[in-house]
Amino acid sequence: MARSRTNHPDIAVLLPCYNEAATIGSVVQGFRATLPDAAIHVYDNNSTDGTALQAMLAGAQVVRERRQGKGHVVRRMFADIEADIYIIADGDGTYAPGDAEELVRTLLTERADMVVGTRRGVHADAGRQGHAFGNRLFNLLYRTIFGPDFTDIFSGYRAFSRRFVKSFPAVSGGFEIETEMSVHASRLKLPVSELELDYGRRPEGSHSKLSTFRDGAKILWMFAMLMKETRPFAFFSAISGLFMLASLGFMTPVLVEYFETGLVSRMPTWVLSTALMMIAFMLFTAGVILDSVARARAEQLRIHYMSLETPSAAKLPDRQPAPALRAGRGKADAA
Repeated sequence: MARSRTNHPDIAVLLPCYNEAATIGSVVQGFRATLPDAAIHVYDNNSTDGTALQAMLAGAQVVRERRQGKGHVVRRMFADIEADIYIIADGDGTYAPGDAEELVRTLLTERADMVVGTRRGVHADAGRQGHAFGNRLFNLLYRTIFGPDFTDIFSGYRAFSRRFVKSFPAVSGGFEIETEMSVHASRLKLPVSELELDYGRRPEGSHSKLSTFRDGAKILWMFAMLMKETRPFAFFSAISGLFMLASLGFMTPVLVEYFETGLVSRMPTWVLSTALMMIAFMLFTAGVILDSVARARAEQLRIHYMSLETPSAAKLPDRQPAPALRAGRGKADAA
């Protein structure tokens, strides 16, 4: 009997763009050649250089997102688009569309919810040493705080299952969105995988939108907020420890004087040290309580994730998924 195209997973390619007219056409064409049956969506984030027109001419479905920032675009994409498998990439041509097939194959064969295309040689940077240093620093900080699941948390080339996309809250507004994705996976202990891929250089006329210090500060702030939300006991215990150390620093000379003379001549210092110690205990107690709340929230998120429908078994090839992604996969097979 003939095999229907519905026997294959529905794939959506998501390309958030801001002033990428120089590259978006070739990127869309590359994905159309690699995944001919995939729907390609370009979300234009207030570009002024004709990005939307170039994307439409290349055959993509184009939507405009007026809220500035990659996080706003990704949140809109995840809410709007229905598919079994999602691939997200940048429109600047630094990620090879030909690698999308391998990302999908890994997602299917490993039954993962997210596959991250880690960037080979990214620490040599795509032009700026500040970015390379920031990559190393933030990846180390991530592994210290949230666990060793990822080695390149800022990669913009990823494949997702429907379960991941529809359970991901996406509260970030800017480039911190990749960090939030990684923390979401680590928090719910979702099956994830990494795939090392080549990382290209921007062609002439295309410029990075990243600011080393401004965006670095935003990402650092996001780390703090995500730690507060997902690991409140560690977060508040660390702050509590700082207040306790300050309290002991002020308190020690007053206690020494008291045990030597029986007098407390520096009463304001004693009152300050006592207040700091009380604050430390209050912060520690808040951490204990909020840790229980965070665990309950994580359980609810996990239950919601488990309630989402997965692609039917008929749509997921059990063997050799790669040929199903090539051109001509929709042709009927003779019985």
